[in-house]
Amino acid sequence: MRLAFFGDVVGRSGRAGLSEHLPRLRAELALDFVIVNGENAAGGFGITPSTAQEIFDAGADCITLGNHSWDQSEALTYIEREPRLLRPYNYPQTLLMPGRGSQLFTTSGGMRVFVIQIHGAAFMEALDDPIQGVARALEEAPIREVADAVIVEMHAEATAEKYVMGHFCDGRATLVVGAHTHVPTADAQILPGGTAYMSDAGMCGDYDSVIGMKKGPIVQRAMTRLPTERKSPAEGPATVCGVMVVSDDRTGLALSVSPIRVGGRLMRTVPDL
Repeated sequence: MRLAFFGDVVGRSGRAGLSEHLPRLRAELALDFVIVNGENAAGGFGITPSTAQEIFDAGADCITLGNHSWDQSEALTYIEREPRLLRPYNYPQTLLMPGRGSQLFTTSGGMRVFVIQIHGAAFMEALDDPIQGVARALEEAPIREVADAVIVEMHAEATAEKYVMGHFCDGRATLVVGAHTHVPTADAQILPGGTAYMSDAGMCGDYDSVIGMKKGPIVQRAMTRLPTERKSPAEGPATVCGVMVVSDDRTGLALSVSPIRVGGRLMRTVPDL
């Protein structure tokens, strides 16, 4: 199976870049299933039904969220009626959170893809333990038994915590990929147990920015320590960043993993067919 994950879509620029490039990438790379993180899609903060629909129309099969899941109040009700939209799995079990943090999907070719989103603990809003959370989630649809592929998004700040998650899931997931820091890393690899790993897929947004936000006010505030205008997404051409995995249909584990970067300012990288 040919699977792809694209990092955080930031604002109008990110949505436009995804709409421009994803349909062609999906066709050229013969992708069977596509996940897109959309937690910054609506003006840089959260997601709305209309911005989610733009991402689905571009070719996403699943949208994940993160620490900005509820920045737009519409998301609280939209996620209840949209099973393709996932929030972090490891909210405290005592809370009756809307939506879901994992979902089993069936591709047009009849293959089953299980997607889990986990929220990190280091330097992040405190949720339940991410390792215990992913352990529960992996039991819902074990690879080779229920799912033909399992993808875990680790939405986290700390690289070491993402590596811990990769090694914990090694052999039980097709891909563990990080999101949230908006900067693509150069460590795409297959771990010893057969799980593909990348610390951060990067963002889909304007890289002439500070992680997707207009650089001027942020630099000015750093220089003066005085308040400036509210953060807002940069509006230049987006670089679309992600990662592609080819999995073994028999084992569900990774055969290859490659970064994807097209458009915008970063060097173009597209997997070889």
